[in-house]
Amino acid sequence: MTIYGVGYDTIEPTMTPVLSNAEVLWNFLCEGRRSRPSDLLVVCGSYDLRVCDYACELVKLGLAPCILITGGTGNWTKHLWDRTEAAVFADRARSQGLADDQMLLEDTARNFAENIAFARAMRPAAKHVTFITKPNSVRRVYQTLPIQWPEIEALVDAPSFSFPWGVSNCIGVFGLIEEMVGDVHRLLVYPDLGFQAPLPVPEDVLVSWRFLIAEGFNRHLLSPPYLT
Repeated sequence: MTIYGVGYDTIEPTMTPVLSNAEVLWNFLCEGRRSRPSDLLVVCGSYDLRVCDYACELVKLGLAPCILITGGTGNWTKHLWDRTEAAVFADRARSQGLADDQMLLEDTARNFAENIAFARAMRPAAKHVTFITKPNSVRRVYQTLPIQWPEIEALVDAPSFSFPWGVSNCIGVFGLIEEMVGDVHRLLVYPDLGFQAPLPVPEDVLVSWRFLIAEGFNRHLLSPPYLT
């Protein structure tokens, strides 16, 4: 794992003001991780294969009979792979010991709303569903569920790793900060557009969010007129 080309295995990075404020966003966005025995685990595709690894562990522990992997190509993965997230995750699941009959694949979803809606279309009879995603996406999945699949009892879970030491080297720490700034923006804007259920964003999170925007982490903000 590296920042500025420095390996975390050899040098412990300093918590700069940027990292300290980013950690505030991380802690807020990760809140609410829980899992339990379910009819189905829905695995939201992304650049982080540890999401798939964690879902496979839960299946092996007996928390669900199978996984539904959903994901086409996203902002990050279109630059990483020449296949869909679902296809890459399926290969990863096989390497973790899951059989093909323990997997369902949905390979067109482009965002969390579609992850949920397309999973619902594939398994409409499911009642208890656990969604597995990246830690910093837990809040967004929770807030999207009441819009896209309100009738189920749902939980959201994620693999456990810390910020910044555990960040995926596919996008790096700065890439993750860009993503989190965009996530908070969507939590602020999407309820008014009908895309997510409303969620109060604490003032300390807003202060850190604005600090990071002022520092130039603005590439994943929504375009005007939705700038806050």
